[in-house]
Amino acid sequence: MLIKNKKALKINGVAFSSIELIKKKGGKISKACYAVDYFFERVIKKNKKLEILAKKLITKKKNFLNSNKFSKKNKTLIFSILNITPDSFSDGGDNLYLKDSFNNAEKMTEDGADFIDIGGESTRPGSEMVLPADEAIRVLPIIQKLSSKKFKISLDTRNSSTMELGLLSGVNIINDVSALMNDPKSIEVVKKYNVPIILMHMPGTPQTMMKKNKYKNVVLEVYDFLEERIKYCEANGIKRKNLIIDPGIGFGKDFNQNVEILNNLSIFHSLNCSIMLGVSRKRFISSISKEDNPKMRLGGTISATILAMMQGVKIHRVHDVKQVNQALKVFEKLNS
Repeated sequence: MLIKNKKALKINGVAFSSIELIKKKGGKISKACYAVDYFFERVIKKNKKLEILAKKLITKKKNFLNSNKFSKKNKTLIFSILNITPDSFSDGGDNLYLKDSFNNAEKMTEDGADFIDIGGESTRPGSEMVLPADEAIRVLPIIQKLSSKKFKISLDTRNSSTMELGLLSGVNIINDVSALMNDPKSIEVVKKYNVPIILMHMPGTPQTMMKKNKYKNVVLEVYDFLEERIKYCEANGIKRKNLIIDPGIGFGKDFNQNVEILNNLSIFHSLNCSIMLGVSRKRFISSISKEDNPKMRLGGTISATILAMMQGVKIHRVHDVKQVNQALKVFEKLNS
């Protein structure tokens, strides 16, 4: 009823009854919150630039979620994590053998995963860099096997050579934690194969990011970074509909910074890209629940995922596919 009476704005299946306007001038930030109807009837009519920005927000555009190439229209998507590494923070060592990695991928798909997100380099805080050749040796066997069985595959890499080998072997999507900043050749690979690319925020590298988490306003600085990377991609021939953004929870953010981003995820809708979120088993959960074992953080993972769903985020990168999928289905049904 609120949407019908223009008192709420629907984005990704979620109704928003208010709009927050954030202005930056010099080093100062001001905020004002308006009811949706008042904002569109009164506020934007006084500001032409604001009117243009508002129209961009409400105009439906083609993006990854409604492209029909990889998913049904506006379906919530699950990217299941399959790390072929000995040192990832949660599943390191679980998938080193091809038989194990394939069986785990098969189980994830049965449990509701839409994509298998394969990584051959741990990017946890302080992790050591893996040579692209070694990374490729780790991931290519499972990519080729899954591709032969028609699995949908996302490749988690920041190296252009691994990207290209993966795409030639059947990868559908590239997931780059460096947002194409690690390797200058990556943009050309993504453009050449015309595939969706996930751009994540991370200050520095896995080795340095926790020393670079100095922000005046973490939400706006992550927003500005992602906006700049979107412009970079578009300037280099990548269509916005192929761009997915990820605020990078845990990557160069402390507990309070992670919470600040999670409470303000809806701001990223104004970038007009699909949004991915990865909160699965992250350390911020243990800061609240005092659970040191990452594999025992399912409850916290589901809680943070539902918070994101309430803000219209529809792509989730997770370890525990079956349980999270159940939570998402129930939430969507009760919220329909």
